[in-house]
Amino acid sequence: MSPPPMSPALQSVVDDAATHPYWQAAAQGKLLIKRCKECSQVHFYPRALCPHCLGDTEWVESRGVGRVYSASTVQQADGNYVIAYVELDEGVTMLTNLIDAGDGVAIGARVRLSMQPAANELAIPMFSLDKGA
Repeated sequence: MSPPPMSPALQSVVDDAATHPYWQAAAQGKLLIKRCKECSQVHFYPRALCPHCLGDTEWVESRGVGRVYSASTVQQADGNYVIAYVELDEGVTMLTNLIDAGDGVAIGARVRLSMQPAANELAIPMFSLDKGA
């Protein structure tokens, strides 16, 4: 008999050549985003060419704080979880989970990065409400 499957949010991540720096930084509690070397625009999801001008990109560290742009509570038998679009202070928006958010997440609520361990000893960026904001 096989063990029960892990929650999809905490399974292993794909750590390939293109995303290796991202996942290594996440394992150290840092969130990386990409910035264009030509036009200086930041973007997420990470990719080699800038989606704005097709210039080369580089990794930069995000402060890991932002605000809820949109959120939805998903109800499952083993409990509820909140998925959200978070707009980071750097200007990029990322799809993520909000942990310990409860059911009433307000649009515009401030959030802070909270790395969650993944099955392969890396980490997945999630966010929690910023109680100090």
